[in-house]
Amino acid sequence: MSRSDILDLLNQHHVLPTPQRMEVAEVLLSRPQHLSAEQIIERLKAAGSRVSKATVYNTLNLFGERGIVKEVVIDPVRKFYDSTTHAHHHFYNIDTGELDDIPDDAVIFNQLPSLPEGTAKESVEVLIKVRNTN
Repeated sequence: MSRSDILDLLNQHHVLPTPQRMEVAEVLLSRPQHLSAEQIIERLKAAGSRVSKATVYNTLNLFGERGIVKEVVIDPVRKFYDSTTHAHHHFYNIDTGELDDIPDDAVIFNQLPSLPEGTAKESVEVLIKVRNTN
């Protein structure tokens, strides 16, 4: 995604494109990927950025709230930010810490359970945790 595409995306989601937000967006939205906040911070530092850790977390929370990124919660302490925002499935490798997309047509449901009364389905997303066999 180009810088002008990122600017357009932020404006479409009513997010003020501050220099710090642009830096975070350029790392995360440059291509379809899954990154943790720590990975984003590492990439920003490697590029010479001086964006603070708190600013990165605040920016990611804002991007998640506004639908710019999708939050994928692996467990209570692991969260990834996914540049692909539509509902989709993932493999999570416990050994490497990597999160990968599963093709949409690779997971097939014959039937879903009845939903609790007073609710409507928003999405169905599968997270398959795997380990290396070597």
